[in-house]
Amino acid sequence: MSRSCLWSFASNVAIRESLLLGHKQLHYNQNHYNPNTLAHPMPRSPAGSSRSTADTPASSAKSATAPRSSLFVGSTEKTFQVLHAFDGPARYMTLGDIAKAAGLDRSATQRLVHTLEALGYLYRVPETRTYGLTTKVLQFSYNYIRANELVDKASPYLLDISRRVGETTNLQELDGHEIVFVARFPGQHLVNIDIVVGARLPAMFTASGIAILSRLPDTRVREILSGTALEPMTPYTLIDEKKLIERIALTTRRGYAIVENETVMGDISVAAPITDHDGHAVAAINISVPTSRWTRERAEAELAPHIQVAATSISKSRLSTFRR
Repeated sequence: MSRSCLWSFASNVAIRESLLLGHKQLHYNQNHYNPNTLAHPMPRSPAGSSRSTADTPASSAKSATAPRSSLFVGSTEKTFQVLHAFDGPARYMTLGDIAKAAGLDRSATQRLVHTLEALGYLYRVPETRTYGLTTKVLQFSYNYIRANELVDKASPYLLDISRRVGETTNLQELDGHEIVFVARFPGQHLVNIDIVVGARLPAMFTASGIAILSRLPDTRVREILSGTALEPMTPYTLIDEKKLIERIALTTRRGYAIVENETVMGDISVAAPITDHDGHAVAAINISVPTSRWTRERAEAELAPHIQVAATSISKSRLSTFRR
């Protein structure tokens, strides 16, 4: 298979997975960990999420204090608040539930829900009088993946590593103080089926997040640290601020990050940053392997070189349109 064909095939694989799995979201609750549910999606809660209350759709309008431009359209914001009401674990919601989750009054919610239903983004279940998202919302994910130059550049490398090593490879971007999975190539032994394209995790607790932070300015790292709820996701999550900063510094020196059992039990993740022409991280790639078959030492020795070489090669590509 020629290199151009491989690139096209890899990109199509990433887009296809986004369409099939992009509607799923890995939800985590940072109030406490539960050993019985660590491998399953967990709902975000306003009190426990790593996102501050001001960042949640339901409270953004109430808590915003900065003056807004006269060009800002409040009704558009409310529309997205309704759509974000489905960020939680509930697949179907009543009108009252949507209003509560969106932080809107029932009358406004009813009009917005009716409009979204008419446009094909929500559908109503007559028997239960509940609403759910339609597959039409996946069009946004598809458009993003298809137009993302970074996904196009990275996919051939991720696919190649996954095939050669037989393990799962991922591409993640930083969004706020979370990483978002934008491409994923499952290996022969998938560690966690709940982590799919579109899933989010705290950057501070993940190998990919640490790799990205290792190539960002100190002020940005401090901002992300201050915005992260330092509550353990597993019994092994590192939450000490000083040690977190030290780990980022170590990653800067050696060029890769490694995390074991800190976000998902039974998982070892090795990651390296993808940088722009200024040397600042724009994303990260990682390999995820199970502790049942790998040790930390073996992962560092065998997987870190693969990830570093791939990340360097992608970084040298001309990412003309990608900006974060």
